[in-house]
Amino acid sequence: MKQSVALADVALAAAGADRRPVATVNGRAVAHADWLRMARGWRAAFERVTGDEVGFYFEDTLAFSAALWGAWHAGKTPVLLGDVQPSTLAQLLPTVSATAGLLPDALEALEPRDEGALQPFDMQAARLVLFTSGSTGRPERIVKKVAQLDAEVHNLQAAFGSALQADALQVLATVSHQHIYGLLFRVLWPLSAGRELGTRFARYPEDVLQQLEQAGHGVLISSPAMLSRLPVHLPWGDARTRLKAVFSSGGPLAVQGAELALATLGHSPTEVFGSSETGGIAWRRRAEHGDVWQTLPGVDVRLNDGGLLAVRSGHLDDPASWWETADRAEPLSGGASFVLLGRADRIVKIAEKRVSLTAMEQRLQAHEHVKLARAVLIERANLPTRVGMVLELSEPGWQALFAQGRQAMGHALRDWLADVVERVALPRNWRYVVRMPMNEQSKITQQSLLALFDPLMPPPQWVSRSELDAHVTLQVVPELRVLEGHFPQAKLIPGVAQLHWAVTLARQAFDIPGVYARAEVVKFQQPILPGDTVEVQLKRIPEKDAIQFAFTSRRGAHASGRLLIGA
Repeated sequence: MKQSVALADVALAAAGADRRPVATVNGRAVAHADWLRMARGWRAAFERVTGDEVGFYFEDTLAFSAALWGAWHAGKTPVLLGDVQPSTLAQLLPTVSATAGLLPDALEALEPRDEGALQPFDMQAARLVLFTSGSTGRPERIVKKVAQLDAEVHNLQAAFGSALQADALQVLATVSHQHIYGLLFRVLWPLSAGRELGTRFARYPEDVLQQLEQAGHGVLISSPAMLSRLPVHLPWGDARTRLKAVFSSGGPLAVQGAELALATLGHSPTEVFGSSETGGIAWRRRAEHGDVWQTLPGVDVRLNDGGLLAVRSGHLDDPASWWETADRAEPLSGGASFVLLGRADRIVKIAEKRVSLTAMEQRLQAHEHVKLARAVLIERANLPTRVGMVLELSEPGWQALFAQGRQAMGHALRDWLADVVERVALPRNWRYVVRMPMNEQSKITQQSLLALFDPLMPPPQWVSRSELDAHVTLQVVPELRVLEGHFPQAKLIPGVAQLHWAVTLARQAFDIPGVYARAEVVKFQQPILPGDTVEVQLKRIPEKDAIQFAFTSRRGAHASGRLLIGA
């Protein structure tokens, strides 16, 4: 098995002497020397920046990788933004000295001033900043030494490299390189090991199929969300013969999702367990290991006194210290493997009663009407703290909701919880969703859950949904916060809020990764007023990366247009 190259040496001329092309773009091979010239151009641009940190947001993986090494060789620290939402930009852009990629006032690569060879940089001194997914709260800033990333890349190669030795092996991906999983598996590991970067993002299963058909051989870097909804009717036969491995990370892959991927793609996905803070900890393939996780090379695990998993590895800032996770586990084989027993209980106080949010979720998930449950604390000024519950319903659950109504469903579920929660602390707010709101890393964030209870938008009541179409109703009550302040003489829903509703509903209905970057052919025919019951029709157009929407009520048409994904 060919040894991987240290990350500090990837952009040295000697690193490309016996290596495959870095990538193939529009049928043209991009040689290591071509990529190296790109990196040197970015280094020249970053050397003109007076500060240390540079904000990064790229969709093009090839340009991203060249800019990344250009920044490190210029002594700069890339700061990887998780998205380009206005709130993210407002928070992070003032903290960086320059930007690159699809960000305001972004730098561009320059022509290198000379042809002098790059020298290895210090991996202990070089840094990279990224952010957690926000699955347990607000996204947190994490600083990684390149030495930590290098240690993880070499451990991945030791664990899985022997299975990825095919010629012209391309890395195909349905996850972003702006987060730790995509960064490692799409960019750092391939460039270190001499595999081709996959430069195109696969948003839909149809994209995965097309890219596999065009690749000589491929490895798929995907997410539980994508693998759990692969359409079996697509012609996977020829493409699956080109696929050498499937990886999944960022969240738990259900047994049904692993079985679907195996039946469709011919591979049991290699699931990698870890976090932004710890890096990879362990791996498994359901078909071989069931629920048992195998510890990655270079990683030690143990249980603390409370039964929580602790990890020690070169992926951490201090390789000699133990990092305690919030995961309960049972060790096996002397610590070489383990079974996860769930997250540590989240204990909160509601009406002076101690309540386990985890226990409520687990109890609800035992009900035949519930596939997935997530609890959040709703805290409002001058109001008592209460529990909100978001439920992804099963098909029988949707049938019961449509037949019985929201009130009867809520009463039945509260009765179901009565054995584990005192009545005074039972959830008072319920939201029923087609799929849990997830980001591109298949993480369910607290922010996205709380947004479902935000009075900026009415709770959606789903009438129907399919892979390409959805129908939902919204009851516009006078208490909506979005009605306040925009038009002092009259309360109505602003057009920008209607676009926000369309984006939010599209994400919930179709679970599509990527950013809705713009809208087109938007028409606002008449205002939406308090008391209106708005019917929303959504139609997904995969070939155009677009969502068509229309808002109507008994008073007629209100708004229509198309949302487009991309830069």
